[in-house]
Amino acid sequence: MKLAFIIDSIHLLDPCHDTSVALIEAAQILGHEVWITQANLLSVVEGKAFAVLQRVELVPVQLVEGRWVAANPWYKLSDSCLTSLETMDAVFMRTDPPVNDSYLYATYILDYIDQNKTLVINSPSGIRGANEKMYALQFTKAIPETIVSADKQFIRQFVEAKGAGVLKPLGNKAGEGILFLQSSDRNFNSIVELSTLQGKVPVMVQTYLPEAKEGDKRIILLNGEPIGALNRLSSGTDFRNNMATGGTVAQTEITPREYEICTQVAERLRQDGLIFVGIDVIGGYLTEVNVTSPTGIREIDRLDGTRLGHQVIQWIEQRLKIQK
Repeated sequence: MKLAFIIDSIHLLDPCHDTSVALIEAAQILGHEVWITQANLLSVVEGKAFAVLQRVELVPVQLVEGRWVAANPWYKLSDSCLTSLETMDAVFMRTDPPVNDSYLYATYILDYIDQNKTLVINSPSGIRGANEKMYALQFTKAIPETIVSADKQFIRQFVEAKGAGVLKPLGNKAGEGILFLQSSDRNFNSIVELSTLQGKVPVMVQTYLPEAKEGDKRIILLNGEPIGALNRLSSGTDFRNNMATGGTVAQTEITPREYEICTQVAERLRQDGLIFVGIDVIGGYLTEVNVTSPTGIREIDRLDGTRLGHQVIQWIEQRLKIQK
């Protein structure tokens, strides 16, 4: 196969952590040709999506004493060329949030790929329709008590009723801007004003789940089916469990309740063309559905001895055989 990955600048990626690198590496090991580009290098020419692409070749990471170790340098790039994305068998949209105007415009360009010719993962319209915080709200039997509002008084009433809450900006990633709320905090008004831009932008507020102290579980779903999970634990100096905020990771298993949540979301994910997804679960409650650039493969592979990247690429191989 020929595969294209739309990623952030490759020199900024951590090959020992980044899931996009793990997927590229798996594709290369399985004998496929891999090209990379960035969202700002996409174009529409004569009604078709094009990109400035570079062929990439990686030196696979090695597991040494329980740690991934990368070569230096760990990648090599070809000269760039403007190419129709329909010459690819599959295109991965793996740009990190925020989902701002430039991100949305990139998804509009990807709409000009004929998906009968080229599989796009994840679907551009699916990404647009699935804000990673808001998307979870439709699964009412899976989520904790949640509101979305820009109204300071309404947010205060909710937090007072629940005892404590967690405020989440709707467009950020990796725990950015997530705040612990208590109505007794003398900074409460200022926190809400800053987060809502003085009541102009809604935020999500969820009841605080004490089980968060035991970790925030990331479950990777492939076409709606769970293929691996890890538990993320706070560093101790921050209530957030995100790896990007200094959290650590631990091996875990998927519980019956978490399998039930996966079943609740699976059909809708398939309908929306959201093939590679990471859901976050705390204390048996779904808190987020990550569809833009979900991560965790490197950590799961290290802890469980799996090869999730290979599973993803082999699933694509089978999907494309069926289509043809």
